Amino acid sequence: MSKLSNQLRIHEGVRSHFYRCTSGLATIGVGRCIEEGSLGLSDDEIDYLLENDINRCKAELLAFSWFTDLDSVRQDAMVNLLFNLGMTRLMGFKNALSAMERADYQSAADEFMDSRWAQQVGNRADEVCEMIRTGRYPSTS
Repeated sequence: MSKLSNQLRIHEGVRSHFYRCTSGLATIGVGRCIEEGSLGLSDDEIDYLLENDINRCKAELLAFSWFTDLDSVRQDAMVNLLFNLGMTRLMGFKNALSAMERADYQSAADEFMDSRWAQQVGNRADEVCEMIRTGRYPSTS
């Protein structure tokens, strides 16, 4: 790391979560203002963060021995679910996860659809559950 990077880290501080700087502005990282109308995040930075989150979700899903046996579309559906729910809430779908383990994708999709999550996210649930049922992305994606 360069001397300038080190100095900026010391002067600005390093925060992994949102905070308000001394001027009261929403800030992250090393002094990055994310207020509307400010620098915010570039498309490349957003893509980088998303890719990291997808990779983190895939790594977390390796906790399920059956995850690597899924086709790529069903793996993507599980990543989408974990991305949205987090592991704690995903683990609450015991019947759906049990059906996934048995490769009973119709039952798994039905279990996911019969939930408060599905009511809350609407079309997202329709698409993710179609991916689980069929192993194909819906035509709308």
